Amino acid sequence: MEKQVDILIIGAGISGIGVAAHLSKNSPQRQFEILERRESFGGTWDLFRYPGIRSDSDMSTFGFNFKPWCKANVLADGASIKGYLGEVIDEFKLKEKIHFGHRVLSANYDSTSKKWHVVVEDSNKKQQTWVANFVVGCTGYYNYDQGYAPTFPNQDAFKGQLIHPQHWPENLDYTGKKVVIIGSGATAITLVPAMSKGGAGHVTMLQRSPTYIATVPSIDFIYEKTRRFMSEETAYKFTRARNIGMQRAIYALSQKHPKTVRRLLLKAIEMQLKGKVDMKHFTPSYNPWDQRLCVVPDGDLFKILREGKASVETDQIEKFTETGIQLKSGKHLDADIIVSATGLQVQIMGGVQAKVDGKPINSSEHMLYNGIMLSDIPNMAMIIGYVNASWTLKVDIAADYISRLLNYMDKNNYDEVIPAGNKNEMEEDTVMGKLSSGYISRAAHELPKQGKHAPWQVTNNYLEDRKSLQNAKFDDGILHFHKHSDVNTRKPKLVS
Repeated sequence: MEKQVDILIIGAGISGIGVAAHLSKNSPQRQFEILERRESFGGTWDLFRYPGIRSDSDMSTFGFNFKPWCKANVLADGASIKGYLGEVIDEFKLKEKIHFGHRVLSANYDSTSKKWHVVVEDSNKKQQTWVANFVVGCTGYYNYDQGYAPTFPNQDAFKGQLIHPQHWPENLDYTGKKVVIIGSGATAITLVPAMSKGGAGHVTMLQRSPTYIATVPSIDFIYEKTRRFMSEETAYKFTRARNIGMQRAIYALSQKHPKTVRRLLLKAIEMQLKGKVDMKHFTPSYNPWDQRLCVVPDGDLFKILREGKASVETDQIEKFTETGIQLKSGKHLDADIIVSATGLQVQIMGGVQAKVDGKPINSSEHMLYNGIMLSDIPNMAMIIGYVNASWTLKVDIAADYISRLLNYMDKNNYDEVIPAGNKNEMEEDTVMGKLSSGYISRAAHELPKQGKHAPWQVTNNYLEDRKSLQNAKFDDGILHFHKHSDVNTRKPKLVS
């Protein structure tokens, strides 16, 4: 038997919970349900369980605009973030809306009925079709089942444990063990100090090339002081606005004056290493923000390296051995445990097989309208956060826009909206812009494309996006609206 729903939100992570909260506030006349394949909410913050798991954005901007983060810590651990999301679920009474253990297998839009037919499988492997008026994809941007795990030469020869952070073994005992962490991104630089403090005998970070790393304070003392004479909400808004401005200024400066920013970042690292570690390990060949800038609280990574409790090697892997890793330089790294912190596999819409009238949708053949809706795809929105700022900033403004769009459709009795694409607008770059990170480069065939001009151009500029989305008009000639009674309804095309 089919299940009829109004709005179907796919995913109960930070995006899905944020969208649901905004719909509850701004579009109370609409009903929604949330499908979550896991047995708990939280998405990333439920999946990842490795030591030290934390945000890499400050919590004043990673928190929602409608719910202050009321703690002074700048970054937060995974459990605290999940707890924060749990509070949002309670405050907006979302628990009864979330269907756990429900995995979306496929989705097909029928342009005659103007509805999505979504095949869902529950934890008992029972399948059911959910029929929805509108679908919002809140599945994040990576494959939850499998991280990026390259096969290393002679990998099977290693006698110890080989672990990917995305699938961290429960109760792993690494006390006194020699640990090698392959990678230099956010996960690797979090694991090194966490595992060292957790009792590892020695931790080595093995990187093919260095990454820019900035130190941030663990406690926001300005926020601590302002909330003594301001309300919690006002102090949060002030801190949030300050941090958004700082993030944007640093990114803009990196684009205009990369040599200056590079010099400042490297000087700050040099001061923290105090001559104990060779700067070659922290001197990237690319410019700041060609790849995402990583952060560490209170310079914990540099402190561990200075103290000799951990080390870093910049080299290439020749092969695995029974006892560790042989490097191309001739050096051998002994290891009891090897952690392959080699990144994510990008995946749009959680791997759902989406179609329109039976024709498959290839996201890379489409653009994003206002950074939210795929060109030529009806009654669907998706949340893709920022690559140069907190993910949640995009969730807030996108969810608010979706609410306004639905309200506009209700007011005018529209059943269908299609952002009409123009193939002459399409660029080769993806919506991730010029970032050259490995996981983005590997995903060019998955990601929607950039457009030459607004509203098809994804700028990754929160301040510009907030202004444009708040002021966006729906009768712009690009959004095509239809009523169910329309006789000559244009069928959606699948080529942008």
